[in-house]
Amino acid sequence: MELVKNVHSGLPLPEPESDILRLSLIRGDYLYYHYGCDGTDDCGWGCGYRTMQTLSSWIILQQTNRKNHRVPTLKEAQEALVEMEDKPPNFIGSKTWIGSFEIALCIDKFYDVPCKLVHVRRGGELLQKVDELYLHFDTLGSPVMMGGDNDNASKGILGMCSGAENHYLLVLDPHYSGKTLDKGYAHREGWVAWKRLDLFDQNSFYNFCLPQWKGL
Repeated sequence: MELVKNVHSGLPLPEPESDILRLSLIRGDYLYYHYGCDGTDDCGWGCGYRTMQTLSSWIILQQTNRKNHRVPTLKEAQEALVEMEDKPPNFIGSKTWIGSFEIALCIDKFYDVPCKLVHVRRGGELLQKVDELYLHFDTLGSPVMMGGDNDNASKGILGMCSGAENHYLLVLDPHYSGKTLDKGYAHREGWVAWKRLDLFDQNSFYNFCLPQWKGL
């Protein structure tokens, strides 16, 4: 299946441009990895792996002299986590989810790129991380992984913007499953979309995985 590059490009801002007070986005190219995009049926369990693959594609596309020029398969990610003794041997071939911590381990192992983990105790406190997330996109510009407990669906985060009253995250949803999609369809159906902070689960904790590499 052909993967879509920079699927967020052309997506309208969540408020009129004249009302946007601050905006910061991912810098550089990436590919949109989602359920089943490589022929593996991972519906219901592979969203974290797919977000990790999206982050990996960004690293690879930023610079050609990385030690690894391939995005790891789901099995290769599982094998790496077993090799690092983060998971038991029977993890390989399982349908066990992974989250921000495991994604940070994989990104570091495959690409020598460390990741910063940011913990938010509950969704109602996301507002406290606005400046930290802006700083990340302003200075590094790498895509971010977001996961939680009550809200346990992995998400890619591609940027932030703020209006007079609301803050938004630009969310890339890895749960799409189907034939190759175009950007217009992804925008209309919300597979990449702006989401207000107050619409996230207010009682779920959230973890962010922020690759600490600036790229080109």
